[in-house]
Amino acid sequence: MELLLEPLQYRFFQHGLWVAFLTGSLCGLLGVYIVLRQMSYIGHGLAHAVFGGAIASFLLGLNFYIGAGIWGMLAVVLIDKLAAKREINADAAIGIITTASFAVGVALMSRMRRFMQDFEATLFGNVLGVSTSDLIVISIVSLVAGAALVGLYKPLLFSTFDEHVAQVSGVPTQRIRLVFAAILALSILASMQVLGVTLVAAAVVIPATTARMLTNNFARMLGLSTALGGATAALGMYLSYYLDIASGASIVLLAALIFGAVLLYRQLAEAMEVRRQS
Repeated sequence: MELLLEPLQYRFFQHGLWVAFLTGSLCGLLGVYIVLRQMSYIGHGLAHAVFGGAIASFLLGLNFYIGAGIWGMLAVVLIDKLAAKREINADAAIGIITTASFAVGVALMSRMRRFMQDFEATLFGNVLGVSTSDLIVISIVSLVAGAALVGLYKPLLFSTFDEHVAQVSGVPTQRIRLVFAAILALSILASMQVLGVTLVAAAVVIPATTARMLTNNFARMLGLSTALGGATAALGMYLSYYLDIASGASIVLLAALIFGAVLLYRQLAEAMEVRRQS
């Protein structure tokens, strides 16, 4: 019990724990749609696109969340417009826009070397540096994104499993796709403070993939992935505190260990089933 209570005496850890839990749960929820839609690459790509916006907003003197958020939204629209062209695949559109955006960020950062340390948190995460205003913004983003996903549950479910049939049935699939990508961009922006650009995609994909191995029921998968995301983020924070390692790395490594354990369990269960049948 002492292990759980000791870090809570520090205000920065309380803020960090709450933010990590919120972003972990949100990433887990979004991850189910990402994995089932086979969009894992867009999660990784948008994280890099938002990074470019973060540096540009700093140079322009804009608020981090506003500047990077607008940049992320523009990236989403550009990807959708480019992917709509018959001769360009969606993965190519994602690769072009997001890597170009990331390159802009790297180029700007190389021009102002004295600010390199300011962006280490953006690259690798710095949840213990979360301020009260960051906490408020991240809480609002998490609530808005969660509410939007609940409100769009049916059309998102339909278009996730068969977008063509959903479109024929009258579901505005293009609008749904854009709204979902915008929610993803905002969620990635909120998660960058905890996980950093380099690890956001893993936090989105790993809990959802783990949940998918445990159940085939969509609603149960959503709940399980959200719970796994929140739990691994909170426990990862404690590991970060006691092992003195980066919070993003400890959260993702813990999620990867749980994934490995579930995968091993599935393989053993399948081997036992084959042996029983033979």
